[in-house]
Amino acid sequence: MGHWNRIKIAKCQILIANFLVLLLGLSMATMVVVTHFGDHFTVIGHASLERNPYETLRYWAFYVGISLAGLLSLGAALSTIATVREAHGLMAAGFLCFALSFCILVQVAFWRFHNPTQVEDAVLDTYDFVYDQAMKSPSSNWWQELAVIQDTFLCCGKKSPFGLLVSTGAIMCQGREAMREDCLQSIRNVLWTHYSIASILTCTSLALTVYAMMLCAFLWFAIHSYHGLDRKGRYSLTPPRSHGFQAQEPSLFRWT
Repeated sequence: MGHWNRIKIAKCQILIANFLVLLLGLSMATMVVVTHFGDHFTVIGHASLERNPYETLRYWAFYVGISLAGLLSLGAALSTIATVREAHGLMAAGFLCFALSFCILVQVAFWRFHNPTQVEDAVLDTYDFVYDQAMKSPSSNWWQELAVIQDTFLCCGKKSPFGLLVSTGAIMCQGREAMREDCLQSIRNVLWTHYSIASILTCTSLALTVYAMMLCAFLWFAIHSYHGLDRKGRYSLTPPRSHGFQAQEPSLFRWT
């Protein structure tokens, strides 16, 4: 396979990869917005705690996710324009965006590996605190906050390690509410769904980012070395050089 054929294949591959990266960035931004503004996580984040541990994680995840989605989309757009226009400066900028995205993804994966239950613990601790405060003073605002959380997660109370409702929780879980799932288990199920989607997006982003970086590097060297990828076979009408010699007819010179 000739060198020019390899360049054409690389250009097609990077255009396809950039399209997938754009879809991935859109999916990531959608998930971040749904997670941040969704009812399940909003009611936990707005709990009336002096220091809500989940609220900090919630804003941190939102800003990191939006920044990552923006970098991926920007890198895909820049490298696509660079491929079409054969601009090595734009290609270098696209490579830089992909490199920054890769660094962020590695940090997220590292944090997720070493702190697998940090978000779950923060959410469950918040619910436990609201639940305990509501049980201590049923006439306070804590009871209303607990009711909102349980209606959002479609759950009621929490069970003891032996599988039975706590005695105070059995009072509020009567009638149709008694058929609801334990709130601790319901919260874990919701978090597990988001964990699964986030893990798939993270792994896919890492693979596509590395692949796009390799293609960007290859095409950057190709553009920089050959000063254009599609000039082979073109002809140019150039005037002859006259240094004291008799004028000659114009001639065709082939670019190599």
